[in-house]
Amino acid sequence: MLKTLHGISVNHSNVLTQTRIAHETGYDAVEFLHNKLLRYLDNGGTTKALKNTIDGYGLKTACLNALIDIERHGEEKQALLRDAERLTSVAAELECPTIQILAQHGIDHESDDIVMDIMTENIASIADIGLKYGVRYQIEVIAHTKFNTIDQALEVIRRINKGNVGLVIDFWHMYATGKTTPDDVAKLDKSLIYGVHFCDGRRPYSGEAWNENVQRAYMPGEGNIDIQAYTDAVKSTGFDGAWSTELFSPKYWEYDLVDVARLCYENLTKYTG
Repeated sequence: MLKTLHGISVNHSNVLTQTRIAHETGYDAVEFLHNKLLRYLDNGGTTKALKNTIDGYGLKTACLNALIDIERHGEEKQALLRDAERLTSVAAELECPTIQILAQHGIDHESDDIVMDIMTENIASIADIGLKYGVRYQIEVIAHTKFNTIDQALEVIRRINKGNVGLVIDFWHMYATGKTTPDDVAKLDKSLIYGVHFCDGRRPYSGEAWNENVQRAYMPGEGNIDIQAYTDAVKSTGFDGAWSTELFSPKYWEYDLVDVARLCYENLTKYTG
């Protein structure tokens, strides 16, 4: 198991501070948010300097999170591929094996068949970029979009058959859709699991709009998800890769972020053993 500090858990920090905090609180790896990482690079930072810092702390970069809006198509697709090329080259320079990819709401108005066709075409194109760099991609299905089930992601993986596309098991997204149970997770081939987002939360209340900063603002054990059941399901597959502590919480982001990272680490250890 690679215990990984997710950048959202220490949201009000930059990549260098996140790396130091991860070291101080006992993690094995970091998962960087793409906007912070690219901001660092756009303001004079280099992948070489960042990697030297990561290596100096004895850490690894487990994942870059994320290549977003991968539903972009038509005239927007070239911009998507440029974003994919840049982030993938950065991942390769950091010796980071995995980039998360996710769709948002750009094709929610389309039919189910068109959604699947667009996602298949786009992820195939992204996967080809990764093959050049030796980088793989984990699909995150987002609960409040039309591309929101593990079955959809698995069908895309089957269709493209590239070998460098898999899944991230995000407990909240699995639970919030009501479509992926721990039993479903336990049936997965471990080779298709590239990472785990260890997190808690709840579904929206009746009439409440989706808002991840509200419905995910729970430390593991505080929300409605059966964390132990999802944890045991993943472990039963034999997966032993990156478990990333993901805390969407405006309340906790105002704490001392070292304390937050330590709490997340302790919770991960409590449930995973």
